[in-house]
Amino acid sequence: MSHISYYTEEGLKKLKDELHQLKTHERLYISKQIAEARDKGDLSENAEYDAAKEAQGLLELKISKMEEIMSSARLIDASTLDATKVLILSKVKLKNIANGSIMAYTLVAENEADLKANKISVDSPIGKGLLGKKAGEIANIIVPSGSIKLEVLEISR
Repeated sequence: MSHISYYTEEGLKKLKDELHQLKTHERLYISKQIAEARDKGDLSENAEYDAAKEAQGLLELKISKMEEIMSSARLIDASTLDATKVLILSKVKLKNIANGSIMAYTLVAENEADLKANKISVDSPIGKGLLGKKAGEIANIIVPSGSIKLEVLEISR
């Protein structure tokens, strides 16, 4: 049974591009390595050949897993989401009640989370705590270091 994964258009394109790269360029590169190692003689004592064959097996496993992910990937249509409350793809401006700091995040699917780009997963403690909140509401979120109170200042798409 496959697990449905939700992607933005950008995230789905990135996944497709990576799969294409693996299937075309990486497969070709490993095939060349195997051919070069095979040309060096006795395969029973050829460590290069064994390493290339192992790399090929790992690549095929990775391709297989990515194809499985692609088969259950679903594109999120942001235009159908309610913009009055925090949902996946919401851009939220938050205020930490304890120290007054302001931060902004976009809530995305787990596989697209990137803290450096201010994209947090809806499955993270903060993401879960914000889901369903409206502007002006305060979310009391349990995080590994304790609990924090975040006020939702703005929600946009």
